[in-house]
Amino acid sequence: MALLFLFDMDDVLYDYDWRARQAELSALTGIAFEELERRWWHDGGEWAAEAGVFPDSEAYRSAVSVALDFEVTVETWVATRRAAMRARPDAIAAVARAAELGRVSLLTNNGPLVEEHLPVIASEIAPLFGEHLRTTSRYGARKPDPAVFERVLAHYETDAADAFFVDDLPENVAGAASLGITTYRYGTAEGLLAAIEAFAEGRVA
Repeated sequence: MALLFLFDMDDVLYDYDWRARQAELSALTGIAFEELERRWWHDGGEWAAEAGVFPDSEAYRSAVSVALDFEVTVETWVATRRAAMRARPDAIAAVARAAELGRVSLLTNNGPLVEEHLPVIASEIAPLFGEHLRTTSRYGARKPDPAVFERVLAHYETDAADAFFVDDLPENVAGAASLGITTYRYGTAEGLLAAIEAFAEGRVA
């Protein structure tokens, strides 16, 4: 029996100040904050990217550039994303413990450009996750859709009973729990570590 531990990224392993990111993008593009949201952060833009609509990072970057009427470079997108994040060392330590107990994989609502550059964007966790730094776009569905969790379980050939998932959003936790995955809604790093230990102990027992 191989246990599988799935971790959200933003507001779990990192503080993520999306408003700071948008403010930086607004300053770079000359597009007002609200207009940025209207042009890209919606079902046909970023949410579609997170659900795997764009086949690769270049298709994604091109679509963003068209939507914003501004040539967005990979370097700009990566830099503004990274600058808005601050690692949570204690939560990352819980990942290290999970890696001792089973397999670990990231599952963050993001598109293919972020996934391609996660080793830079999330450099603090890259050694722990290795090739398992993954976004929902890889699975063709985004949280909280249960389909994304079904596809993750199929990919790792893992039963729901042997999987653990942590996220800060209740709807995402509910999506995983609907399949029988053990979940923890992030509150503290100490709580996360305790939940990981309890899950592993329960499965061994």
